[in-house]
Amino acid sequence: MTGVGGRARLDKRPAAVAEMFDGVARRYDRTNTLLSFGQDAGWRRATRAAVDPRPGQRVLDVGAGTGVSTAELRRGGAYAVGADLSLGMLRVGRRTRPEVPLLASDALRLPFADATFDAVTISFALRNVVDVDAALAELRRVTRPGGRLVVCEFSHPTWAPWRTVYLSYLMRSLPAAARAVASNPEAYVYLAESIRAWPDQRALAARIAAAGWDAVGWRNLSGGIAALHRGTRP
Repeated sequence: MTGVGGRARLDKRPAAVAEMFDGVARRYDRTNTLLSFGQDAGWRRATRAAVDPRPGQRVLDVGAGTGVSTAELRRGGAYAVGADLSLGMLRVGRRTRPEVPLLASDALRLPFADATFDAVTISFALRNVVDVDAALAELRRVTRPGGRLVVCEFSHPTWAPWRTVYLSYLMRSLPAAARAVASNPEAYVYLAESIRAWPDQRALAARIAAAGWDAVGWRNLSGGIAALHRGTRP
């Protein structure tokens, strides 16, 4: 169910989230670049470096949207496949990136056998999943022993003055800017609220470890606006 203007509520029911992203799909990549002041490309490069995809390896990119993150992962020479819940995002991706394999899939019920992938990643989508812990366990299921997980997600700036400035931008300026450039500005109000409600770096690391991942750690990006969390399947 969605709220006013196609804005998904924070209960994150899959149908509501998919409908919200369907509504922003056409301008999604361009809007992200504008609202992140171009940092999104650097975050994708950092994610690829953390995944370290190599020729002959198989990588799953969950929450891939239009496939822009999957295309980045393929630059390492690995076979990377993207999965997303939003058919609207997938349609845009298949039109703009026909070389990238994209499929419709719920993060809680991935259509792959156990231990299929050398690495799994999810970028800026884990916080939109209705059951985060179940999603982390499902990602573990499809990863081979010794394989790796990389989560790139918005997080909490570590320097207090910067955190104050960021939260002001997030809750006030971002929705206002979205009204000028986004096809569904109300969706960005939800996104801002979901970022503010998301656990900090240490709390997310604890949840990843509780889902059965070993050697869990993280690295802050852009002063903690985003963070890269990593883990290994035992």
